Amino acid sequence: MATSGSKPISKKSRKNASGTRSDPGWEHGIEIDSTTKKVQCKYCLVIRSGGIYRLKHHLAGTKFNVEACTKVPEKVRNQFLSILQAHIARFFYTSAIPFNCVKNPEFISMIEAIGQHGPGMKPPSYNDIRVKYLKQEVDTTLQLLEDYKAEWRKVGCTIMSDGWSDRKRRSICNFLVNSPKGTVFLSSIDTSDISKTSEKVFQMLDEVVEKVGEENVVQVVTDNASNYKAAGQMLMEKRKHLYWTPCAAHCIDLILEDFEKKIELHKSTIAKGRKITTYIYSRTMVHAWLLEFTKGRELIRPAVTRFATAYLTLGCLSENKGGLMAMFTSSKWKSSRFAGSKEGKFIQKIVLNTGRFWSHVTICLKAAFPLIKVLRMVDSEGPMMGFIYEQMDKAKEKIQLNFDNIKKKYEPIWAIIDERWTSQLHRPLHAAAYYLNPHYHFSPTFRADAEVKIGFYSCLQRMIPNEDERTKIDIQMDDFKHARGLFGLDSAKSTRSKRAPADWWDSYGDNCPELKKFAIRVLSLTCSSSGCERNWSAFEMVSSK
Repeated sequence: MATSGSKPISKKSRKNASGTRSDPGWEHGIEIDSTTKKVQCKYCLVIRSGGIYRLKHHLAGTKFNVEACTKVPEKVRNQFLSILQAHIARFFYTSAIPFNCVKNPEFISMIEAIGQHGPGMKPPSYNDIRVKYLKQEVDTTLQLLEDYKAEWRKVGCTIMSDGWSDRKRRSICNFLVNSPKGTVFLSSIDTSDISKTSEKVFQMLDEVVEKVGEENVVQVVTDNASNYKAAGQMLMEKRKHLYWTPCAAHCIDLILEDFEKKIELHKSTIAKGRKITTYIYSRTMVHAWLLEFTKGRELIRPAVTRFATAYLTLGCLSENKGGLMAMFTSSKWKSSRFAGSKEGKFIQKIVLNTGRFWSHVTICLKAAFPLIKVLRMVDSEGPMMGFIYEQMDKAKEKIQLNFDNIKKKYEPIWAIIDERWTSQLHRPLHAAAYYLNPHYHFSPTFRADAEVKIGFYSCLQRMIPNEDERTKIDIQMDDFKHARGLFGLDSAKSTRSKRAPADWWDSYGDNCPELKKFAIRVLSLTCSSSGCERNWSAFEMVSSK
């Protein structure tokens, strides 16, 4: 409760002078009543309960259960905000908590909850956190998991698997379940003592499918290693109605790797780019000059995959070409010991383009960047299955355009892409999702060729065991293709490319219930297992307990 007055409280009514307590807040407030902990702000003269703790939040302007003072000098406000934040920082330092935890939304919620409680809050005990609240959190998590399981039963799900090695050199295999609602961590297995044969991998995948429920699983996505590929085929032989699908992000990364391995210009250019960045980043003084000449921009841009990083680094070099050339022709560089060294001269020669380095960088980017755009799309945990087929074609078209439609320039690139696409990446689910995607199906450029239709009918045959239901879906496809019934509504037409494909089917597929269910299951799928990779650090904590 806060009250305001036009006059300061008289000295007679004060219980404490400002200098009689160690807390710096008393320099800016007057205690009115120690029983109710009422304090008057010296700047806005408002009286509020909550004691000196709440006054400091008032002065700092944190808005944690108290309005900010509008009359406090900026210097004082910053002082108290700094004091409050220093307490939080000290907790991080003394507990060895990773600094990026401040980005955790739960950290923000905790701070807000503490502020709303006000002074006198007692923190939970060791036993409370270890037992009481842990049990509550487990119960909450299990309830959330039930909500996810309900969606798996409704629209199907993807099991994602990925193997990696933690800092203890253990071989870990993670399993997650993805649906449009989100991705759920299922289990993590230490496979250090397990043979990585295809039979062992198959057993692990099969057990996970059994745990989730075969009727809920539409596909299992793994990387494209030979043992996983063989295990996937074994799984499909046993589980007749689901698919094994290679991770699209991994396959595109392999295409980029092939560019570097099979095209000499790419290989030599990437090697030179690495030499430039390695040289600069291993010398603190040169790195400082770089930031000066590039206005703070770095040369290395991390990406979701190793080989995408190599090409994105070339992109950064290209973007900062002017700054790099200015640095290597500056008086700072010329007068330094680096300029006279053999390695320094070599790097300078590359940057100053005596070997056509920059034109080669441009050629590499023309080939790689259209694929990196697709890689960024499929790296999402969202339902991207309906888009990859078309986006891979668009990437090829963009590469052709980048090379001015000159066959001898773009056809070697296409050949590398087609080899991976045909032998590894392309699956019936990709074609079926493209066929059912309203974004593309009604476009003038839509291609309902034999490859697409074979993919669609292959999925229909595998995913729908009942022949009568398959027949209904096949007949109902006519309404979709010709935009009849709900499909022909103006709102259906205007939102074909504006809504997520599965959501569009949920809104306008009711006249064709069997087809609607099938389309939603196909279009709700992810096409990568990269969600596993993004959570390696979290899995390591789980696996280390």
